[in-house]
Amino acid sequence: MDSRLKQIELWLKQEVAPIANVLDSDPSKLKAILQQMGDRSLLALKAPVAWGGMGLSETEYQRLQITFARTSGALTFLQAQHQSAVGKLLHSENSALRSQFLPDLAQGRSLMGVGFSHLRRRGTPMVQVTEKEGKYLITGEVPWITGCGFFERFIVGATLADGRELYGILPLKDTVQESGGAIACSQPMALLAVGATNTVSAKIEHWQLEKELVVSINPPGTIYRSSQKNILNHGFFALGNVYAALDVLDRIAQAKQLDFLTDSWQTLHQEAKEKEQQAIAFVSESSATYTQKLQLRGEIINLAQRCSMAAVIASSGAANYRHSDAARVYREALLFSVSGQTTDVMQASIQNLLSYPCFLSEKEK
Repeated sequence: MDSRLKQIELWLKQEVAPIANVLDSDPSKLKAILQQMGDRSLLALKAPVAWGGMGLSETEYQRLQITFARTSGALTFLQAQHQSAVGKLLHSENSALRSQFLPDLAQGRSLMGVGFSHLRRRGTPMVQVTEKEGKYLITGEVPWITGCGFFERFIVGATLADGRELYGILPLKDTVQESGGAIACSQPMALLAVGATNTVSAKIEHWQLEKELVVSINPPGTIYRSSQKNILNHGFFALGNVYAALDVLDRIAQAKQLDFLTDSWQTLHQEAKEKEQQAIAFVSESSATYTQKLQLRGEIINLAQRCSMAAVIASSGAANYRHSDAARVYREALLFSVSGQTTDVMQASIQNLLSYPCFLSEKEK
């Protein structure tokens, strides 16, 4: 393993893992750790070194995301939004915008989130944009933006009349323009998992977006094609959650000295390693099909749910404490089961539940 990645993993294990439960509920502590990521040049992991990033390969990046999710779901979810914004800028044809933002984003001098998952929703677009005199007028409601109070800006996704997708940079705070345009953010949502990440919705009214702040304008349906291409990506977060739950189970097995807990850990850990090896292989195998990746993601989600439940059951009544490790990884399993969800992922996840032995009829068994 690259020495850089070893240093990151050591930092996560020694400095972040011991306070994972604190990070789950304390935005100020979470913000401090996020800034430490900037100090270590970890906020643009796939960006070229010339831009201040680490220049990680896709395989290195996904392995590191497993480690992040194994350490802290809150930190993983928050930094993933920023990494997504960096990725959008890296692929932007607006070179001036890249030069303006990327160096600061890579070092944590500026932070940016995203708000475009709503583009996957069917029906009338939730955020619409019209072009007028070289400017873009945005109106609608963004239902989900993580990082309010952490990120100064976010990349919004909006739909033009012809179905094209516009991505542009907006402030992530209540703001009124001289022209009358406005952004109003909600209070942070009371989420079951990673509540410290300050996820909000935002109402946008007649916001004038300057052409210089347009990241890209893509053909209709681009987000669907991107979701298909990257269908396995969120599965690496769920894999990290699998290992987090197994860490809890292992500690309890050692403390209680019960052979069946140790045997359970060994069985689940072997399955986890097999899924990880398969997922990493799919990253570099161009021959891996969409169906294969989708099936694997559904299987990983199912494994995360089983491992987190094993951690809860092994913890006995202590799992009911909100700040117990078992409770946290259980909530994070919920989060990573639905993160970046498409209809296909929902179907694959449900089918995995229905095919698990306890759901089979006597004839099928």
